[in-house]
Amino acid sequence: MRLLLDTNRYRDFCAKDPVALDRVQTAERLFLPFVTLAELRAGFLCGTKARQNERTLIHFLNSPRVSMLYAGEATVHHFAHLYAQLRRQGTPIPTHDIWIAALAVEHDLAVFSRDQHFDHLPQIPRLK
Repeated sequence: MRLLLDTNRYRDFCAKDPVALDRVQTAERLFLPFVTLAELRAGFLCGTKARQNERTLIHFLNSPRVSMLYAGEATVHHFAHLYAQLRRQGTPIPTHDIWIAALAVEHDLAVFSRDQHFDHLPQIPRLK
């Protein structure tokens, strides 16, 4: 399976959560959205283990099974459609998570997240 990692599941993996460990270790490929990277690094800077956390992240990113995903023109269009869908449904979600969802749609990936608000986007496969 090809997984797009949300921030909370990357943190779970680092904390050796059994579900996160299993999903990450058995995934065919792992994708880290730019938003997740930004949230992680912002959190590192606010914590007391910034250097250690950054080293762990760099080691993770250097795995041949891990790729970074950045927003492009197609992503922007997916974002707009998802935003409009959520607004019509009356189920807004955080903007960062719309970016994650847009990348998942664009690249046909399952989102690995504990965030329940991804349930408002049934077209996106999700692992909890």
